[in-house]
Amino acid sequence: MTASSAFEPPPGPARRVLCVGAAVLDTLFRVRSLPTGQGKILPYEMLQIAEGMASSAAFAVARLGGNASLWGAVGDDATGERIITDLADSGIDTSGMTVVRGARSAVSTILIDDEGERLIVPFYDARLHDTVKPVTEQDVSTFDAVLVDVRWPKLALATLLAARGAAKPAILDGDVAGEGVIEMLAPAASHIVFSQPAAERLAGTTDLVESVGRLKRKFEHAFISVTAGENGSLWFDDASGDIRHLAAPKVRAIDTLAAGDIFHGVFALAIAEGMPIGETMRLSSMAAALKCQVFGGRLGAPTRPEACDALRDWNVRVSQKASDIKFR
Repeated sequence: MTASSAFEPPPGPARRVLCVGAAVLDTLFRVRSLPTGQGKILPYEMLQIAEGMASSAAFAVARLGGNASLWGAVGDDATGERIITDLADSGIDTSGMTVVRGARSAVSTILIDDEGERLIVPFYDARLHDTVKPVTEQDVSTFDAVLVDVRWPKLALATLLAARGAAKPAILDGDVAGEGVIEMLAPAASHIVFSQPAAERLAGTTDLVESVGRLKRKFEHAFISVTAGENGSLWFDDASGDIRHLAAPKVRAIDTLAAGDIFHGVFALAIAEGMPIGETMRLSSMAAALKCQVFGGRLGAPTRPEACDALRDWNVRVSQKASDIKFR
């Protein structure tokens, strides 16, 4: 087996991944540097695109050849219509989207500087998530994996519980959330991939290795991982009891927006395909890194051939124990 063939999809129909959570119309402004105070800042590029944590993850699934479905909520307004149309045109099944009468669709204004860093000003109408449809095991039985974010906690919890009942991978995007949200969702998840800020907040330490250990002790039932941007990703190896580290691919970041979401979407698809965890982390990491080289949020998500080509030339070693882990 060649290095790239290890990351190819398995034979048979494309695996189906359900993504649950945020659907937002983002306005992206590219600027030389982020503002440090009041005044006017003039962007030199602008783009409007429907995305959000679960939406961008679903797009990553579709780009890598998976079958992606999205459950999210929009208002009964022109913005909501645009969000659904934009995502559907991107290859995502939006038939499970909820349109909430009288609510305003979610929007964000995002500044992205020449270093790829961003400043985000989001608006979410609380009415979007007031009502939660019941989710049964039968509703999720046709999917090969479920991925939820933290933006619609009640629906996320119902979906995770249904997925666990149906013996499907139930994956939680453990990003920063409101008080008690992660603690509510995590017990129902089979896999949790935390962002570094969320991991530090929940574990009570800025030491990445220590945070993985503490989170594993807190959520013993689940696979635990932490993504840390340019410092790569870490995970608890359940077979050996060790903490593993994979350095991030070295790229020049143009736009880091949606990189974590792309990681989560690719991770969910790889798990649905039955890919070993080491290869899953490599594929997810490379997809996120390739995304960072493209301005436009989720639009930078690579195709399967693009990711496999990049992986062929990436010879990074996985650190096998905590003492071997070194960050940039």
